Amino acid sequence: MSNATPEPVRTPYCDYHIAAGAKMVAFAGFYMPIQYTSITAEHLAVRKNVGLFDLSHMGEFEVSGRDALAFLEKTTTNHVGALEIGQIQYTCLPMPHGGIVDDLLIYRLPDRYMLVVNAANIKKDLDWLKSHLFGDATVVDRSAETSLLAIQGPKAQSLFSEVTDADLESMPYYTWLKAPVAGVEIVFSRTGYTGEDGFELYIPPEHADTLWRAVTSAGQKHDMQLIGLGARDSLRLEMKMALYGNDIDETTNPIEAGLSWIVYLDKDFIGKDVIAREKAEKPKRRLVCLEMEGRAFPRHGYDIYDGDEVVGKVTSGTFSPSLQKPIALGYVPLLRAKSGSQLEIAVRDKRFKATVVKPPFYKEASHR
Repeated sequence: MSNATPEPVRTPYCDYHIAAGAKMVAFAGFYMPIQYTSITAEHLAVRKNVGLFDLSHMGEFEVSGRDALAFLEKTTTNHVGALEIGQIQYTCLPMPHGGIVDDLLIYRLPDRYMLVVNAANIKKDLDWLKSHLFGDATVVDRSAETSLLAIQGPKAQSLFSEVTDADLESMPYYTWLKAPVAGVEIVFSRTGYTGEDGFELYIPPEHADTLWRAVTSAGQKHDMQLIGLGARDSLRLEMKMALYGNDIDETTNPIEAGLSWIVYLDKDFIGKDVIAREKAEKPKRRLVCLEMEGRAFPRHGYDIYDGDEVVGKVTSGTFSPSLQKPIALGYVPLLRAKSGSQLEIAVRDKRFKATVVKPPFYKEASHR
């Protein structure tokens, strides 16, 4: 029996990335571009102008049936019943002990729901959801049938309006439309993982080339840049958007992660009692934003100190291209989680001063 690691899955856009000179790596089982030019240049292109991401590695599930709503209310923390057709919700899948299986988006479609999950968790999430099915509810994995492009940046609407006649001006954040884009009727949403305005396009693979060519052609006059996963990470970190596997996982709960706003306690869901108790009693620790002095590069796993005591670990860190300073996320005890608290982060053999600041780090993002 072979133990060989399976070859990474190639998205429909792999050849375009390679032709554009991308540095390609295996990521979550997919062959993906980390960067094309530099992470800093790509990051700033999204903050100041517009960029295009291939997110075809993300997972998409369909949930349908008479009991679909009841099933999703039971297996997620947010209030799915509050969604109207055309709306989208950020939520998470909780565990009985309050930990997080994954964070995800739920799209309210006319006759079903679409769930968008993290690439690394597709199988785990599908197994988890199927193990909790009841009544007339089904979950179908549509990931292999869905390509995903994201247009992000303050000029995203200007660019996207050149390939669709849809009324983008009156389209609110966290809503979706189904309309022709470059002559192909697709679902697209006003969402993203950067803090900037933007659109995410869900594309049948047979139309992947058509949409790529249309968007990149329209992007030429807007100086649109291709953006890799490296800049995607630094962009989301500046906005304190959680990364599963770093900032949240099966050992963290939504309250300590600062995600109380996606927890709706007026319904019954898996792990509700534990999470409700955590909220009522206040968590022992909090995920905080830390701005560092100097130009050190904080990384996942680095120790956070208060005096000579290790009080936490960095969950995500980078040198912020927008702020020109090192930034990090990490869990610290509640008493040290207040804005202005002075801590230190150990980078190699040296400690650097770090101050707890209010999220997000970057406060001039363009999302509406």
